[in-house]
Amino acid sequence: MYDVIVACCRWLENTPWGATIRDSSWMYPVILWVHFIGLSMWLATSLSVDLRLMGVGARRQTASELSNALFLWNWIGFGVAFVGGFLLLSAEATVYVTNTGFRLKLGILAPLALMWHVVVQRKAGAWTEAAHTSAIGKWAGAIEFVLWISVVAASVGFLLTNAVTHS
Repeated sequence: MYDVIVACCRWLENTPWGATIRDSSWMYPVILWVHFIGLSMWLATSLSVDLRLMGVGARRQTASELSNALFLWNWIGFGVAFVGGFLLLSAEATVYVTNTGFRLKLGILAPLALMWHVVVQRKAGAWTEAAHTSAIGKWAGAIEFVLWISVVAASVGFLLTNAVTHS
């Protein structure tokens, strides 16, 4: 299975966009910056709803109302982060796939957090029907919060241990 993944990574690196990004002195840092902007939008909107579910923040809106208000920005942030991450991966996929932090982030934590995020988005209304958030809603917000912080921690681990530098 690992050989198939490495073969896909080699193919991705040899695409025109992968080679262009890798050979450019300015494209990788710009795409990384755009990726971080998308991640910031995604995490800010997601974690705001999670904190609201946990009872933190102004009580002018329920977690469901906040989730609905941030829905579009949340998924725009995800789209920007996804495209940026894909382009960054295409530049040096064979290097990234050997990194434990990267594999942990993309193989386990991000898919799990994303699935849980969709559950929280769909169920936030049911968990905040009463004046207060239900215990299940509070736990769901806390679990999603911890999952996204774990994704960030794995990302930082990946960045700190990645031997590739782009100066």
